[in-house]
Amino acid sequence: MSTTPPTHGHVALLTIVAESILEPRLERELRACGASGWTVTAARGEGSRNRRVGDLDGGNVRIESLVSNDTAAAVMQRLADDYFTHYAIVAWVADVAVHRSERYI
Repeated sequence: MSTTPPTHGHVALLTIVAESILEPRLERELRACGASGWTVTAARGEGSRNRRVGDLDGGNVRIESLVSNDTAAAVMQRLADDYFTHYAIVAWVADVAVHRSERYI
């Protein structure tokens, strides 16, 4: 067993919660801005645009991606320009420590 502690660095955790119909478009935006991967899960909840609870309404997705700060800024700008005023969508960026952070910059 290795006694060398694992190294970690800081990257941006970009999280987007949006109408599920937007998933393919948002994945294209992530790729175009430089994200190399992401995780998508089903989401439900309530917000300023009312409650979205089921597949009948299309449901919501939560898309998370570990990216560089530059990539996070580029995605957030595209969301601001093309999505926030037209769709039920929220996004945020958090600074996180991650092992093997070189994979995300």
